Amino acid sequence: MSLDNLLIMRHELLLTLAALLVLSAEIFTGPHGKKQIGIFSVILFALITAAGFLPVKYGTLFGGMYVASATTVLMKNIINIGALLVFVQSVSWLGKEENRERISEYFILLISTLAGMNFMISSGHFLMFYIGIELATIPVAALSAYDRYRNTSAEAGIKLILSSALSSGILIYGLSMIYGTTGTLYFAEIQKVFTGNNLQVLGFIFFFAGMAFKISIVPFHLWTADVYEGSPVNITSYLSVISKGSAVFIFMIILFTVFPVIMGSWQKTIYVTSVLTMTIGNLFAIRQQNIKRFLAFSSISQAGYILLGLIGGNQLGMASVIYYVLVYIFSNLGAFGVVAAISNASGKENISDYNGLYHTNPRLSLIMTLSLFSLAGIPPVAGFFGKFFLFTAAAQKGFYLLVLIAVLNTIISLYYYLLVVKAMFINKCDTPIGTFRSDSLTRIALLACVAGIFAMGFASVIFELIRNLSYGV
Repeated sequence: MSLDNLLIMRHELLLTLAALLVLSAEIFTGPHGKKQIGIFSVILFALITAAGFLPVKYGTLFGGMYVASATTVLMKNIINIGALLVFVQSVSWLGKEENRERISEYFILLISTLAGMNFMISSGHFLMFYIGIELATIPVAALSAYDRYRNTSAEAGIKLILSSALSSGILIYGLSMIYGTTGTLYFAEIQKVFTGNNLQVLGFIFFFAGMAFKISIVPFHLWTADVYEGSPVNITSYLSVISKGSAVFIFMIILFTVFPVIMGSWQKTIYVTSVLTMTIGNLFAIRQQNIKRFLAFSSISQAGYILLGLIGGNQLGMASVIYYVLVYIFSNLGAFGVVAAISNASGKENISDYNGLYHTNPRLSLIMTLSLFSLAGIPPVAGFFGKFFLFTAAAQKGFYLLVLIAVLNTIISLYYYLLVVKAMFINKCDTPIGTFRSDSLTRIALLACVAGIFAMGFASVIFELIRNLSYGV
């Protein structure tokens, strides 16, 4: 294999090298230098993220099992941008006394799961896809149980690994049916011989159910709120954005490239699950008191909106989904960044604790409001345009009733997002969260999220660029 061919999988190679460098830093750093590993890891991953945008040729490796195209590289770069923000937001929390001895483990696990997501996105073969999805899942389960001093964190790790094992079993059972009827696991080969007979459709149903677990699509969402609440805040944000985004990307690729023959069938499935996911996610979010459970159900409802882009099965739908995931990264990480800052400073994670926050921490309150407005889809911030493109993609295919239901759900979501805004700006509290100043890296990450929310909203050229790059997979 030549160097040029090897560079086709540069994202995965750079992540592997980064994991080895962080491990080496752990070995050669003394007890008093552990805190510097966090800064080193952030700088290292920032360089990897920047390197992902350098031009390189596309192609296939390992007989077509690995595929690199303009679309897959774009998806990986979007995932890396979100992961970099999580890295930066995590440094302050990792600096606490109880976490200081395990900083390198945290970053090695994060880098490992990112490598799995990259392999998953570039898979052209279901074996590569399955290896990638498992490599992406197992380290995240360990990260969910990272906070060893809290039983809820251990519980979150156990629930995540058990639900992931179940979903993986369902998924691979469906793949076995597809393999048994087609005689191949290559995406391109399956498309040629896939006829849509009963056994193949049943295999697809199992595959869809397995992926629905990963994306938190109703009714396969029951693990989400408990795992999000029990996990450390930064891992919760990672699960809600990076893990979900990568699963959406490969799910979209497989739907469009492997199963176009049964598009009518999976469009009906997505139609029903989209309505259920949006509606149940929004209704359950209203009654939440814990801010992480609140954002968990918000994340479930966002998955329902994303399905509107998938149902179109065309280039506009693909571009809309990629664009919305990018917008969702900035919006959700902005909200979770504020939650993490408050949790690190005060340990408070209930919505009622945010009463009167504007009077003591006005900047954090404004960032949280902007992020929630973007998640709700209020113009002129980026979330509005993200939802607009998703709705357009669905309407273009004639799913007008589905778009109407999505608009009604958007109104419901605005109500519960405003409950948090009301707590911060209107509700009075005799003992509000005290004034505090976040560390420099947290402020940089929050500023990047705010800049992303505005830039993605006003720069329509970004959507056109994504649309051009997402022509084909």
